[in-house]
Amino acid sequence: MSPAERHKARWAAREGAAQVAAPQARRRGPAATEYELWRARLGNDLRRLKEIQSIERKIELKRQLLPEYVPWIKGVLAADVAAEDDILAQIMVWLFDVGEFYDGLELARFMLRHKLSLPERFKRTLGTFIVEETAEAAEKARVQVQDFSLPLLFEVEDLCSEEDMPDAVRAKQGKEMGLLLAVDALATEADADGPAGQRKAGIERALTYLRRALALESNIGVKGDIKRLEGELKKLAQSET
Repeated sequence: MSPAERHKARWAAREGAAQVAAPQARRRGPAATEYELWRARLGNDLRRLKEIQSIERKIELKRQLLPEYVPWIKGVLAADVAAEDDILAQIMVWLFDVGEFYDGLELARFMLRHKLSLPERFKRTLGTFIVEETAEAAEKARVQVQDFSLPLLFEVEDLCSEEDMPDAVRAKQGKEMGLLLAVDALATEADADGPAGQRKAGIERALTYLRRALALESNIGVKGDIKRLEGELKKLAQSET
């Protein structure tokens, strides 16, 4: 996009955000028209994605498309108005799809604060989407023996702590947080800060999340991890005597 086009998009988003929430009959002016043009553009891009069968290729196309929507998103955030916006919601989803979680959370936080929804075709609530997508990404990284950001999961936990969602989704989140905490704890020297210090505190914190996950979903698959960590605590206790 040219500088003029970017400026026009930002202006349209700022001026038109309030109108997006209004009934169709009350929308007016070039800003409302610009929103519809951007929605049409998004519709075309969604059709392009639908024609692709490969998940890998879909993700690559989303990465290519995302920068084109930056001017609109910046304008919406600057307007800071509680207005349902399919463009904003879809870009938030794409950011999660391509693994740009922190950028996605910026938009998700805006949507939660203004009590905005995902488009109707999504069957999950926004809070459920955020928690489940990040938990599943953490699980995928764990299975592939790759690193994943524990601070990101804590940020998601804090952001969505009051959101209603299925217990099974909370259990997924608790499992992945507990397992990442366990990795950090077990990597700590046994005598760090003394036998009752950092290692013990880390294990106990991991157990808190894993036990909560098990309470929410009995088949979540953490019983073995809990038993292993409880064994580590017993070893630490024995070393104190």
